[in-house]
Amino acid sequence: MTERFEFKLLATDGKARRGEVSMPRGTIRTPAFMPVGTVGTVKAMYLNQVRDLGADIILGNTYHLMLRPGAERVARLGGLHELIRWPWPILTDSGGFQVMSLSGLRKLDEQGVTFKSHVDGSLHHMSPERSIEIQGLLDSDIQMQLDECVRLPAEPKEIERAMEMSYRWAERCKIAFGDQPGKAMFGIVQGGDIADLRVRSAQALSGLDLKGYAIGGLAVGEPQAVMLEMIDTTCPHLPFEKPRYLMGVGTPDDILKSVAHGIDMFDCVMPTRSGRHGLAFTRHGRINIRNARHAEDMRPLDEQSACPASHDYSRAYLHHLVRSNESLGGMLLTWSNLAYYQELMAGIRAAIEGGRYSDFMAETQEGWARGEAEAKKGV
Repeated sequence: MTERFEFKLLATDGKARRGEVSMPRGTIRTPAFMPVGTVGTVKAMYLNQVRDLGADIILGNTYHLMLRPGAERVARLGGLHELIRWPWPILTDSGGFQVMSLSGLRKLDEQGVTFKSHVDGSLHHMSPERSIEIQGLLDSDIQMQLDECVRLPAEPKEIERAMEMSYRWAERCKIAFGDQPGKAMFGIVQGGDIADLRVRSAQALSGLDLKGYAIGGLAVGEPQAVMLEMIDTTCPHLPFEKPRYLMGVGTPDDILKSVAHGIDMFDCVMPTRSGRHGLAFTRHGRINIRNARHAEDMRPLDEQSACPASHDYSRAYLHHLVRSNESLGGMLLTWSNLAYYQELMAGIRAAIEGGRYSDFMAETQEGWARGEAEAKKGV
């Protein structure tokens, strides 16, 4: 830990990078997967469990926490870390994704976004300055600029307009953020699936000399190949010595391939949301525990996993819980999924350090393929 925000590259293997982000509240080992705690909770998990699985940092969401319990209330209660009993780093998403996902409830202009709350219908205005103010009240360690995320596919002129506005908002966010020792503000590269817009956005944001950079507006409907192409287009125009965060990604395969293209940080609701709906991620690939073939299968999800949810409970019992709509089923599968994601990240980091990332990718993908083949045979 340090009193400043620092990023250090420890090893590279091709484009894959092994590093560490050091902050007053802790060290983030990269490549890192950040569990999503939208409203101050990683759904279906105790936060000490999340930490024990290997998470160095979690996410909170500015938009949702602004609505309830309210940023000013969180500040009066000692900040988000104190309120939720998580003393390690927290990254807060600025609310920009809600500009896209709640498009029927908002009005957008140069000054910011006026939201109609999905909770009670009340009106709220979020400018770039207010987004940073809220994140400060939450006492977030890594704060994201307010941006406009466009769902793909979209018209080129619409993508360009949103990218240019996002850059102007980044300039305002940087001024609002000011000098906060030990904390960081990240800019967000936009530009949709248009290469020259991604380059323009990355180059402009790099000129702001921020502490880190995110790639936003991907995993929003485009094929994986397009996502990887946009990562390859963008990364050469970002500072090599600063962390790169791919927002909202993704599946284990997305992560494995994105690391190979130079990404350091990830977040996604997939392991938690999938767990609550009966889908497990394992060394053997995806397992839909709702399927009837698991009803009398006494094998665990993964006997080699260190997570009790993965090795202590049979697939038959998990099948029963999920089919009976028992909350314990979602809790155990979420626990198992987050464990797998953190085990995957630990394997990724070790492989990069050992200079064998290509082999690790191939072995991991072979394990998934072998598991899928066995599933088709009814094993």
